[in-house]
Amino acid sequence: MVAVKTEVTTEDAIEFDSWLQSISDGRTAAEMNFICKACELAQQAHYGQYRASGEPYFQHSLSVANILADLKLDYETIAAAVLHDVLEDTPVTYQDLVDEFGENVARLVDGVTKMGQIQEYRGQSKRSKKERAQAESLRKMFLAMVDDIRVVLIKLADRTHNMRTLHHLREDKRKRIARETMEIFAPLANRLGIWQIKWELEDLAFRYMEPDTYKQIAKMVDERRITRESYVNQVAQDLQKELSLRGIQADVRGRPKHIYSIYRKMKRKGVDFDQIYDVRAVRVLVDGVGDCYAALGIVHTLWRPIPGEFDDYIAAPKDNLYRSLHTAVIGPTGKTIEVQIRTFEMHQDAELGVAAHWRYKEGSRSDPGFDHKIAWLRSLMEWKEDVADAKEFIDQVKAEVFQDRVHVLTPGGDIIELPFGATPIDFAYYIHTEVGHRCRGAKVNGKIVPLNYQLKNGEQIEILTAKRGGPSRDWLNSHLGYLRTSRARSKVRHWFKYQHYEENVSQGRSILERELRRLGLSEMNYEKLSQRFTYNKVDDFLAAIGRGDISNSQMINAINEEIESTEAKEKVHWPLTAPSTPPVPAVSGPATGVQVQGVGDLLTNLAQCCRPVPGDTEIVGYITRGRGVTIHRRDCPNVLNLLSRAPERLIAVDWGVVENTTYPVDIYIEAFDRPGLLRDITSIVANQRINMSSVNTITTKPENLARVSATLEISNLDQLSRVLALIEQLPNVTDVRRRQ
Repeated sequence: MVAVKTEVTTEDAIEFDSWLQSISDGRTAAEMNFICKACELAQQAHYGQYRASGEPYFQHSLSVANILADLKLDYETIAAAVLHDVLEDTPVTYQDLVDEFGENVARLVDGVTKMGQIQEYRGQSKRSKKERAQAESLRKMFLAMVDDIRVVLIKLADRTHNMRTLHHLREDKRKRIARETMEIFAPLANRLGIWQIKWELEDLAFRYMEPDTYKQIAKMVDERRITRESYVNQVAQDLQKELSLRGIQADVRGRPKHIYSIYRKMKRKGVDFDQIYDVRAVRVLVDGVGDCYAALGIVHTLWRPIPGEFDDYIAAPKDNLYRSLHTAVIGPTGKTIEVQIRTFEMHQDAELGVAAHWRYKEGSRSDPGFDHKIAWLRSLMEWKEDVADAKEFIDQVKAEVFQDRVHVLTPGGDIIELPFGATPIDFAYYIHTEVGHRCRGAKVNGKIVPLNYQLKNGEQIEILTAKRGGPSRDWLNSHLGYLRTSRARSKVRHWFKYQHYEENVSQGRSILERELRRLGLSEMNYEKLSQRFTYNKVDDFLAAIGRGDISNSQMINAINEEIESTEAKEKVHWPLTAPSTPPVPAVSGPATGVQVQGVGDLLTNLAQCCRPVPGDTEIVGYITRGRGVTIHRRDCPNVLNLLSRAPERLIAVDWGVVENTTYPVDIYIEAFDRPGLLRDITSIVANQRINMSSVNTITTKPENLARVSATLEISNLDQLSRVLALIEQLPNVTDVRRRQ
C-alpha cells in the first residue's frame, strides 16, 4: 500500500533515467520509446516553468506518471500522464499531440485538461461565472471519463501529487482544494475501487481541513507505534504458524490504519481512540475463497470474536465490488485487533480497483468487474444532455454518486441499488420510465407511504400506477423532496418539455406569480428576469419554468440578483439625503446587519410595519428622534408618506454581510380546520431549523376555516420560500404567503 506523503522535498525529486528503468519491466522497447518521446516533449514544453514548491514543472509530470506506473497502467496512459498539462500551460496544440502520439493519447490529455473552452455565461456576476467555469471544467472531466476510464485515473493521480505538495500554497487555497478533494476526488476513487489512492487523498485532505484534529490523532498513533507494531507482528507470526499447521498457505502481515478512517470511526460510533478496534490490524491473503472462510474459522478458534464486528463482503460485496472478510477479535493479552481475510485476486482489486482491470479490456479476456464499473459510469451519464447548468450537474453528481447507497427489493425479489435518500418515485423511474410517469402511490413492505418517503435498506417496494397521466410538477420542486436521482429528475423534465408550449407558459406564469406572491414581492420585471437566463422572450422563460428546466432555487437566486441590480441602478434617482457629517466607511448595525451609507456606528432597527428581509426588496432608512435609524422596505406605505412629508430624514441604506443573522417575517396561512393542523405547521418549521417567535390562530366555525398568523425568524429568501412551499403541501391548506 502506498503510504501517505505529508511533504515532498527536493530529496523526493525523480531521477529521470532511474525512473525509466524502474517502469521498464513488462514493457516492450517500442512502448518505452513512446514514453521517452512523451517525456522529451513535456520537458521542452514546460522548460522554465516552476511550481509553488520551486521544483521544475516537469517533476510534477513525472510524479503523476509514476503514480500510474505503480497502478500498472499501460504505456499510452503513462505517456498521457507525462503530457497531461501541456495543452493548458504550453503552446502545444491538440493537433500536435495527434501528429506525435496518435488520437488516443491526444484524447486522454484533452480529457484531463483543467482549463479549456469554457462556456461563457452572460448576465452573471463574476463570482457566479467563476463557479460555473469550475463546474464546467469538472463536467468536462466526468463526460470524458465515460468514453475512456483512463482519463479519470490520470486526473486522480494528478490530484494525488497536488495534495502531496499542497503545503506550499496559501492557507485559503489549501482548504479549498482539500475540501474539493474530500467531496469529489476521494469518493470517486472509492467508487472506482482504487483504495490506495482513496486513503491517501482522504488523509491528506483531512490534514488541511482539520489540522488540529489530524495532529491529535496522528500523535496518538505515533506515541504507541513501536508497541503496537511489535504486538501486531507477534499476532501475525502466531496466525501464520497456525494456518500453516492447518495446511493453508497464506501471507499474513500488519495493515496500516489511516488517520481519517480512525477519525470517521470515532465520530460515527461516538467512542474514544482506545475503543477503535482496528488500530491494531492484520491482513491475511490466501489462494481461494474456501481458504478465506477456513482462515476465518481458525481466527475465531484462536481468539474470541467481538459481537457485531463481523462483515462478509465476499458474500455481499460493496457496490464498488470490494470483497473481503472483516472481523474483530480479543487477541493476546486482551487487546482488540481487526483481521481482514481475502484472496490475492481480491487484494489486487481492492488496491487498484478499476485500474487492475484495464489490461483485460485491451485483450480478449472479459472481466465482469470492469464491465460493471463501466456500465455504472455510462448509466450515470444517461441524463447529461438534460442538465444544462454545469453547477447543478456537479451538485447532482456529488449528491448521487458520492454518498452512501441503499439496496431495496422489487416485488419479485430483485435487488435495486439507489442513492441514499432515494424515494419511491426514484425507484419507479429506475424500473421503467413509464412506471415513473404513471406512479400515483407506493407500498413499502405492504404499507402505503408518501411519495417523498426515503427508502431504507432491505425494504420491498411496490409502485401503484394509473392507466394514464404523467408526472406532477411538484416532483421537480427540490424543497418537497420527491426526487433524489438525476435520472428520475431528467425524465420528468423531458416529459414536461414535450408537452404543449402554451400549457408550459401558463404553468410557468402560475408558478412564478405564486412564488412572488408567497414572498410578498408585488413588482418584478419578467423581461429582465428572462434575460438573466438568456431567454429573449418572456414566454420562453415562463415555458422553461413550467417544464422544470428552471428550478425554484435558480428562480429565487435570479430574483435576488435582479433586486440587487435594480437597487444599485435606482439609488441615484431616489430623493434621499445623507446627514451632513464627514463620510466614513459604511458600518453594519449590530442588530440588523444594515449598512448606512456615509455614516458609521448608528443604531438601526427593523420597522414593524413592513418587516424587511435581506434580498427580498430594496430598503430605505428613516432617521428617528432618539431611536436611531428605522429600516423600511422601499415600497412600504409609511415610507411613501414620509417621502412627501419629511424627505430630508430618509437615508440610503443597504444590507450588510452578517452571517448567522435572522430577521422576523410575518406569514399568513389559510386552511380548512382539522385536528393537528397547528402541530403539523410547527413541525415543518422546527424541521427546517427555523424559530417561530409568535403564532396566532383564529377559526371561524360556520366556514370551518382556520387562519394562522405567525412570525418566523428567517435568514434568507430561499429559506422562506422553502418553508412556505412545505406548509402549502399540508392537507387542507389552501393559501400560504408572506404578509404585506
